[in-house]
Amino acid sequence: MSAVAEQARLADRINALEESSTLAMTKMARELAAQGHKVISLSVGEPDFKTPAHICEAAKKAIDDGFHGYSPVAGYPDLRKAIADKLKRDNNIDWKPENIVVSTGAKHSLANVIQVLINPGDEVIIFAPYWVSYSEMVKLAEGKSVIIDGAFENDFKVTAAQLEAAITPKTKIVMYASPNNPTGAVYSEKELRDIASVLEKHPDVYVLADEIYEYINFTEEGNFSIGSIPALKERVITVNGVAKGYAMTGWRIGFTAAAKWIADGVEKLQGQVTSGTNSIAQKAATAAFNGSLDASKEMATAYKRRRDLVIGLLQEIPGFKVRIPEGAFYAFPDVSYYFGKSDGETTINDSDDFSNWILNKYYVSTVAGSGFGAPNCIRISTAAADEALEEAVNRIKGAVATLK
Repeated sequence: MSAVAEQARLADRINALEESSTLAMTKMARELAAQGHKVISLSVGEPDFKTPAHICEAAKKAIDDGFHGYSPVAGYPDLRKAIADKLKRDNNIDWKPENIVVSTGAKHSLANVIQVLINPGDEVIIFAPYWVSYSEMVKLAEGKSVIIDGAFENDFKVTAAQLEAAITPKTKIVMYASPNNPTGAVYSEKELRDIASVLEKHPDVYVLADEIYEYINFTEEGNFSIGSIPALKERVITVNGVAKGYAMTGWRIGFTAAAKWIADGVEKLQGQVTSGTNSIAQKAATAAFNGSLDASKEMATAYKRRRDLVIGLLQEIPGFKVRIPEGAFYAFPDVSYYFGKSDGETTINDSDDFSNWILNKYYVSTVAGSGFGAPNCIRISTAAADEALEEAVNRIKGAVATLK
């Protein structure tokens, strides 16, 4: 049977689904590295730090203490309490443990919420640029993604006026991330309060706030959670986890914090799909949320230094348009100046061509902005050593110099 015939036998929902562009580029980079090429991989959004020691020790203790069985579907009570305490302490969000559901990563949490709230035809407003999986999650729920573009000149941020113009009677959820992946943009308290003022006029619209990069925030103001606004409390679903701020990507712990009826719906769905998440990882996450943030702050300081290094180097490349990210660990330059240009062998028509060309010829792995709803840009992860970042940008600078 041919590959085409085999694919045709898959469910329509799978054939309609796009492959994750970040994971696709990471896979290609690994394949080239396996062939012996010196690839600098800046495509995956993964901290290059190790999980702090006290968190690892908590996991070891959990193994010794016999936490080897199934965990409760919504998470261990002590972890749910630790998350509730963290939300009150760091975010001014007052939920009880019963409002918390622990899932297998924040990605899982986001997918759960969309499946629980979206009916076929419901609209989900997504602030763009957006993380690659948002729209595909909506597609799986048979909803409709309504994309609002944040202007480059406004640090890629959507305004309250844009949101108001996009809301229709079919709007069910407004979905965004701050700090943002891929742009590093951070919505200020004023900006979120302005957005909240719009949403107060639409009581049937919910907010899905992705705060996974919360601790990687370079602004003086720090992170502001829209869920802390009393008028919206019952309609905001806050999603977060341990992956980015605690360098715990592989531990796969995320959570949903929401009104009880939404949390109950998420727990019901999860009970039929995955059940409770990894027991040992939950104990490690409990130590993370209850422990010191010193290691997280040290990592954030390093990310800020790397941001400054990479942005400075990118600004030296002719034709690149660069905004200074206020959080997360990405640079997101506009490379459209080079569209239509060629090195004599390859013509760069769009950001996909650009990323593929840079990878296959110069062995630097980035991600095209098309998957993030920003086709003029590429995403560069700054979660790498200084030497690798400098070498990568120098390779890119040398590469574009060949384009005419």
